[in-house]
Amino acid sequence: NKVNKVGELREYVLIKSAQKRMYFLQRMRRDCGADCAKFQKSELEVRFNKQALERPYTSKNSWGKTYGEHKRHLEFSHEQYRELQKYATEVGIFFTASGMDEMAVEFLHEINVPFIKVASADADNFPYLEKTAKKGRPMVVSTGMQSMETIRQVYKTVKQHNQNFTILQCTSTYPLDPEDVNLRVITEYQKEFPDIPIGYSGHETGIAISVAAAALGAKVIERHVTLDKTWKGSDHGASLEPSELAELIRSIRLVEKAMGSRIKQMLPGEKVLHSKLGKSVVAKVKIPKGTVLTLDMLGVKAAEPIGIPAGEIFKLVGKTVTQDVEEDASVLPNMVGN
Repeated sequence: NKVNKVGELREYVLIKSAQKRMYFLQRMRRDCGADCAKFQKSELEVRFNKQALERPYTSKNSWGKTYGEHKRHLEFSHEQYRELQKYATEVGIFFTASGMDEMAVEFLHEINVPFIKVASADADNFPYLEKTAKKGRPMVVSTGMQSMETIRQVYKTVKQHNQNFTILQCTSTYPLDPEDVNLRVITEYQKEFPDIPIGYSGHETGIAISVAAAALGAKVIERHVTLDKTWKGSDHGASLEPSELAELIRSIRLVEKAMGSRIKQMLPGEKVLHSKLGKSVVAKVKIPKGTVLTLDMLGVKAAEPIGIPAGEIFKLVGKTVTQDVEEDASVLPNMVGN
């Protein structure tokens, strides 16, 4: 689950006391039940060129006069990442990050993260994908802003070097309008790439769409998380607060249970109701021993005792009864011969 790093979140996870640094990760695991907290790691001079870092940045969400100042204000240092990783281990949650450039991937590989996330903006960065895949770590690849043809190439590029990866359906708008979610892409990915798990990275508000993604078979669900949606920063409005994340995870676990088996059969829990309301074949008229059965002699009722199941009524036509069957009585298996 993607953890937002903008604004006042720094007061919880950057340079305050150990207790505050742990607070966010503790909540993600203890209160919400998340499996993983995912940050974003950039080496800014590698990710952006000089002109991009020096351009004025006058957005209401800015933390500096230039885009570079803004990004440097938000970026965690290597030491801070190692601290966060240590705290995550202590509270029992997986910790990783999106490697936003090749040097960031090198750092994440160095600190031994369980997997590396590829952001949508790098899904068509094939040299980067190849180098990341060669690290041999599991990969999660978001696919916002890309075409199916590009994603086919992503699959081939990564698969050549790394068998352990997943592709996430994603639309890169914040917040994401429901009509732009396109959950059906999940099923298309499942058909196109049947040998890898498919997931969903959502930027919508609320939890319903992410729960639906789980019902469609998404094996990974990624959402932005914040401690307060009113904080400064463009991502906060598209993020889940801890109570919403907890409800999302509970709902997904419920959906996982409800998906159940592909085998359709009467389950043990249904047998009590079937014994009261299940339908059996009964005799519409008295049927003497030796009679060859015709359909007009037979009916279907909830009967005592339970007889031949209603669904087998047509199989009885043409068979001979081996004993008298009273009118309205259940037709039992031992009453019918060949």
